[in-house]
Amino acid sequence: MKQVLVLGAGLTARPLVRYLLDEGAFRVTLAALDLAEAAGLVGDHQRGRSLGIDVMRDHQTLGDLVAEAELVISLLPVSCELQVAEQCVRLRRPLVTANYSSGLLPLHTDAQRAGVLLLCETGLDPGIDHMLAMQTIDKVHRAGGEVRSLRCYCGGLPAPESNDNPLGYKFSWTPRGVAMLAHRDGRFKERGCVVEVPSSRVFAAHSVILVDGLGDFEVYPNHDSLPYLDHYDIPEADTIYRGAVRNLGWCDLMHKLSQLGYFGLDPRPDLGGQTYREVTAALCDQRDAGDLRTAAASLLGISRESAVVQAMDWMGLFGETEIPHTATCLLDALVALQIPRMSFRPGERDMVILVLEVEAEYPDHKERTTSTLIEYGETGGDSAMARTVGLTAAIAAKQILRGAVKTTGVQIPVFPEIYGPTLRELDRQGISSVDSREVIPC
Repeated sequence: MKQVLVLGAGLTARPLVRYLLDEGAFRVTLAALDLAEAAGLVGDHQRGRSLGIDVMRDHQTLGDLVAEAELVISLLPVSCELQVAEQCVRLRRPLVTANYSSGLLPLHTDAQRAGVLLLCETGLDPGIDHMLAMQTIDKVHRAGGEVRSLRCYCGGLPAPESNDNPLGYKFSWTPRGVAMLAHRDGRFKERGCVVEVPSSRVFAAHSVILVDGLGDFEVYPNHDSLPYLDHYDIPEADTIYRGAVRNLGWCDLMHKLSQLGYFGLDPRPDLGGQTYREVTAALCDQRDAGDLRTAAASLLGISRESAVVQAMDWMGLFGETEIPHTATCLLDALVALQIPRMSFRPGERDMVILVLEVEAEYPDHKERTTSTLIEYGETGGDSAMARTVGLTAAIAAKQILRGAVKTTGVQIPVFPEIYGPTLRELDRQGISSVDSREVIPC
């Protein structure tokens, strides 16, 4: 029976752990900083156990746990992952993670020498998006075609009936991670031209897409799309764009909050105990904190009655709530204000949207293939984000443990021995895309 070590008991852990335990072929150790949370997820299952560990400090215990496992799945933040990956390379244990591969690339050569696979970007986005893309790309190439354009849009949102706040957003994954997206530059390729968008302008560079059955949504550049020309082996493409999906109005608000300074990461030990009204007044350079809505609107060049100012008011940025002393920068202060207002309440559902559009050219015609995946959370059960991330990582891990994957080094799930079985098993779990094909006249 295979021994799997799962590190982290966050929002995506429950469906992952349950899937592996239900398989019957695995023993699962769930190790997390919060032992009670880990124990609650494992329960009294005879093939599961829970442990408490701080991977950043307890390197000896981490090494012991990795050594006794046959595969490691990391659900930890990026900041913790390098230590885990180093232990996996040293002890020759494969690693599966949903985080981006860039942080582990320094280990690529060492992992190859050790014959170890470090499989990254194995969640929803990144993850299922890569698998759907490669499934389509491989079909195009096998049929003698060339990919000319690839656009992929993905986001986690509240389901329509749970979308009841002015921001059109609730947290289905780490709130600080959502806020940190404001610090990522955007880069993509459009009709042969490379477009670079600094983080200060990334929300201003949004566009609108129509999702069948749901309506219009905003998309903004999701970091750097260009490396995926190589990852997907489509050097012929003159357009590649990866975007994050949000409800209408989100990007204008985020852009204005960025202009105001609320995404700042500079240390601010003075914040704790101040009110949000006082801090917003200081950012607006208004000493008396009088008509703060008008001051903010004037500074941002928008109407006092605009949706942005109304959303800022709803969030509490003009109010007397005190900033917690745990907030040491403006971004932390913003997140602390958002969490109680933008968290899912009992009985509410989330929704994930993933849309992939691939345009291909053949000797005698052109085609556009669209894959649309829409998944809803379970009322009173797992969220759509947890299922799409957790199940994807668990299924990929199962393929590795079965010996179906021979690739080593730092990789993402773009090879058929991973994406084929994983997409088929996701379909059996009720997670699949609806595909359409359109012939484009030459």
